[in-house]
Amino acid sequence: MEQIALKAQLRDNSGNGSRGSKHLRDKGMIPAVVYHRGEGTVNIIVPDKEITRIIHAAGGENILINLTIEKDKKTKPRPVIIKEIQHHPVKRNILHVDFNEISMNEKIVVDVEIVALGEPVGVKQEGGVLDHPLRVLKIQCLPTDIPKHIDVDVSGLKLNQSVHVRDLKLSEKLKVLTDADALLLIVKHHEEKVVDETAVAPEVEVIREKKEEEVKPGEKPAAEVKPKEGEKK
Repeated sequence: MEQIALKAQLRDNSGNGSRGSKHLRDKGMIPAVVYHRGEGTVNIIVPDKEITRIIHAAGGENILINLTIEKDKKTKPRPVIIKEIQHHPVKRNILHVDFNEISMNEKIVVDVEIVALGEPVGVKQEGGVLDHPLRVLKIQCLPTDIPKHIDVDVSGLKLNQSVHVRDLKLSEKLKVLTDADALLLIVKHHEEKVVDETAVAPEVEVIREKKEEEVKPGEKPAAEVKPKEGEKK
């Protein structure tokens, strides 16, 4: 897996809190944290343009980063992966990044995207649709063995045929942690909403005024409204 270099600076207490974080972002820097098992967290700042470029270039894939922190107690770059990215709910710009420091010699657990390749026979010739209920696979492997994505050829799938996790042929370097019976892809009938014409329409009660000729014997007719003075009858 490709490793990307990123430079960062230690963050002092002035960058803490919402006001301090906003001040940093106004200066083009993003507050971030580095987590490492068995050690304390390290508060840093990274250039907004650099981390944005890296994330966009990865397109949602796992990113292995060599993080160099200025004035860090560790002389060598830290190998890290992105744990979480916080975005602004409206503007969608990056607000904060969490990094996980890893060991290049220890296996880690990551989510890898599943990509369907080709157009199924069941879609082209049988009028079906391709459903993709599970889009990521949980995998355990060494950081250098993390695949960008997992390709699945679906061109031979006919109507009602499917692909499960157990059907995948992956490298022995990858250990799949997702349930083997989990459904990844299936070609199924196109679902259309059917209008039930047999459904009984609700009854509408119609209230009609009694006509003068319908007044029953002994029943007083409705009072006649006299026109105002000057009005014609």
